[in-house]
Amino acid sequence: MNHKTLLNRLTPAGVLITLGIVFGDIGTSPLYVMDAVIGKSAVSYDLVLGAISCVFWTLTFQTTIKYVILTLRADNRGEGGILSLYALVRRRGKWLVWPAIIGGSALLADGIITPPISVTSAIEGLKIYNKDIPVVEIVIGILVGLFIFQRFGTSVVGKLFGPIMLVWFTTIGVIGITQIMKYPVVLMAFNPIYVVKFLQNPNGFWLLGSVFLCTTGAEALYSDLGHCGRRNIQGSWILVKTTLLLNYFGQGAYLLHSKLGTVIDGQQTFYYSMPTWFQLPGIIIATAATIIASQALISGSYTLISEGMRLNLWPKVKMIYPNDQRGQVYIPSINLLLCFGCIGVVLYFQDSEKMQAAYGLAITLTMLMTTILLSFYLRFKHFPKPFIYTVLGLYLTIELSFLAANLNKFQHGGYVSVLIAAALVMVMWIWFKSRKIKNRYIEFVKLDKHLVMLKELSEDQSIPKYATNLVFLTSADYPNEIEQKIIYSIFNKQPKRADLYWFVHVDVLDDPHTREFKVDFLVPGKVVKIEFKLGFRVAPRVNLFFRKVVEELARNKEVDIMSKYDSLKKYNIIGDFKFVVIQRILNYDYKLSAYERFLMMGYDILKEVSLSEEKAFGLDTSLVALEKVPLLANTAEELNLHRVG
Repeated sequence: MNHKTLLNRLTPAGVLITLGIVFGDIGTSPLYVMDAVIGKSAVSYDLVLGAISCVFWTLTFQTTIKYVILTLRADNRGEGGILSLYALVRRRGKWLVWPAIIGGSALLADGIITPPISVTSAIEGLKIYNKDIPVVEIVIGILVGLFIFQRFGTSVVGKLFGPIMLVWFTTIGVIGITQIMKYPVVLMAFNPIYVVKFLQNPNGFWLLGSVFLCTTGAEALYSDLGHCGRRNIQGSWILVKTTLLLNYFGQGAYLLHSKLGTVIDGQQTFYYSMPTWFQLPGIIIATAATIIASQALISGSYTLISEGMRLNLWPKVKMIYPNDQRGQVYIPSINLLLCFGCIGVVLYFQDSEKMQAAYGLAITLTMLMTTILLSFYLRFKHFPKPFIYTVLGLYLTIELSFLAANLNKFQHGGYVSVLIAAALVMVMWIWFKSRKIKNRYIEFVKLDKHLVMLKELSEDQSIPKYATNLVFLTSADYPNEIEQKIIYSIFNKQPKRADLYWFVHVDVLDDPHTREFKVDFLVPGKVVKIEFKLGFRVAPRVNLFFRKVVEELARNKEVDIMSKYDSLKKYNIIGDFKFVVIQRILNYDYKLSAYERFLMMGYDILKEVSLSEEKAFGLDTSLVALEKVPLLANTAEELNLHRVG
């Protein structure tokens, strides 16, 4: 059964794959949620039943209704995630780039703290056997190994993820059932009255920040839509939610049955709710599950950045494709960023209890931004306005409440994720806005006015031949337009005679996986324009795409690419190709506000550490000529010069 079939229908194989890819983060939340909520308080009926009731209704409203039922419908040709949603609605308002940037940055920041808290929570179970075990060193070792492994891809090991996560969910469900059977009174927590009692507690509202940890992986359900399909995610969620609730209720039963009136600070309720003989196997299974959860977040970060690059929200960086599996991409710079970020979090916080105090603040912002974009998608799909306003009002209320409660974490370490998210927001905004500023000063001219000149230049034997095939990359969206600087480069800077001129344009579409091209023969045998229409999830490997198109045109005898040199032509040698990439430099004498100058300074810094245009487009650098030209713009002042002699 192929991948497409798995996406389009609910199948056992699809469910198994989905368990391994989608639910790692939310599925490992029982490791730390109850400990985070109870904290240093004495175990009481209202606290435990209230906490479990809050978890149940949070998973129901936030995860089940918002994400599993509603948001998964907002698919972009089968793809999900906040940037895919932005691509669907970005034409509805220029300001919608802000929710996309904030949400994407917060999601990346969350990806830096999630692996440390998940793996640390699992490894800390070993303290049952040895309180002095070096948890920090073990966790860092696991994380470093995980990040080193990324360059090899996950297609082989990925096949093991589903079965391992099935074992995990089965395990936590069975453990929960055994505890509930001992103390079934805990089932009273289904009654929402306990949510009210929980919030009436003096610290109840602020504890919502800890309750929120039970749903932090909900965004992954949407982000992985393209890998698993809506039906498989929705079908799998029935199993996942059931086992999660069984375990949460089981932990509550254990606390009320065995720890009522005591303080469990640092005890790790999850492991103590297991039978003693199963604790070591439980730690091993939990560690495997947290590694899988971390892997899913890392892979999701690569996908997010690759989408960001295509949507001009992130600087161009090197991407590697470990295998042919759809969506598999490895980004070395992001891998390094995440690796150092995760190690820094582990070294800074040292234990999971302190990480819990910082966790969840950033992802709340992502969920809020998704709600805003989702409301525009619902309008785009002509849902009834009362329904849209109800959804928007309900989830803004819920998520703003969680955000307010999570703000209490800011001083306890939440500032770490907020600062990381803020830095990422700045990078995205500088790159996005500065490119808009540069594009403002690009001058286009009509191409048809220069076609006769191009034909005559090609045939002018008095000018040394620059290349047999000369290829320019153009940003002109209209077929009959070209940058003035390309015309200047061909005719003025150095007359560039070629047998065949190629103008190549890449158009990034809102559709994620489109791969189309169109060919216009502007002057037969002399000037050709190729327009590639690529989805925002398609890597712009222009060198490969261009070669494929040229080979097809040559086979169809639409162009002659054989060398025109007499000594080579008789041996049927293919002519040489040369790419010209024009880098536009903005002169700071131009009329720019202080804000725009700041943006352009930031852009220059990012440009230094990002890929050059020729590498970003996958061009063979040995065949590329790079030209730097100033942008046309109004100067800062009128230069009135008077001749005096």
